[in-house]
Parts: sequence; structure tokens; C-alpha cells
Amino acid sequence: MKKILLFSLFLIMGFGAKAVNSVSWAQQFGDEPKIQMLTPEMTHLVVDQFLALTPKAYKEMTGDKLGLKKTLQLKAAQKFIKAKMNGAEDIDKGLYIVLAILGLGFIAMGLMDDWEGNNWWVNIILTFLCWIPGVIHALMKMKDYYP
Repeated sequence: MKKILLFSLFLIMGFGAKAVNSVSWAQQFGDEPKIQMLTPEMTHLVVDQFLALTPKAYKEMTGDKLGLKKTLQLKAAQKFIKAKMNGAEDIDKGLYIVLAILGLGFIAMGLMDDWEGNNWWVNIILTFLCWIPGVIHALMKMKDYYP
């Protein structure tokens, strides 16, 4: 019954034509820790469906509620897949540190986040107010980008 409901939901949402394609993103990035933590239902979705997935849509799809931990894992995996699809290359850690010390940490953060999120503009404000808070912020946020 769930499968029929799920299939009809995808057809109603307009994903029917895309669902024919084989799911290669989960196989391609399956060895990544961010992808391994996802539920099987998430990994069976087509890329566009996965990137548009929200906790509310997941609950409608499966009937199970995502907890805070799984929601954060979902968002991290979506960000990872978006970055890989856009071809965004990570900045070398040494270059990141040099840019942060020179007061250009907001450029490194913007490139690492694909100019989305709050980190880069908070850093630019801190850098322009006074150089040192911007450097400290950039170096503290470095743990978000490098394991």
C-alpha cells in the first residue's frame, strides 16, 4: 500500500518522467559517510527528488517522522550532493588559512558554501568592522569545511 501511495505521490508531483532514470547518485557517492547515514527510502529517490526532500515530505512519503539528527544528516547530504553536482572543488586547507589571515576568509567561505548560507556574510561584516574578529571567525568555522 505504501508503494502505491508513494508512486501516486510522485506522479502527482510531476516526478513520473524523472523516476524512470536509474538512481546513480546513491551508488556513485555511497562510500561517503554523509550518504551512508541516510535511510534506504532517501537513497532510492532520484536526485531531483532527493534535493527537494524536506522532513515534512519524508513524513508524508513514509509515515515516519524524521528526528533532529536525521534532519541534519539529510540537509548535510543534500548540501554535499549539490556541491558535487555543481562541480565545486574544495579549497586547499592551507589556502583557506592564508585567506583567513589576510582578511579574505569570507571569499573562502563563500566558495566553500557556494555563496549560500550565513557564514560568508557574517565574516565579511566582522572583517570590515575590525580585521581580527573576521580572522577568528574564519578560523573557527574552518572545522565546518575540513574534517
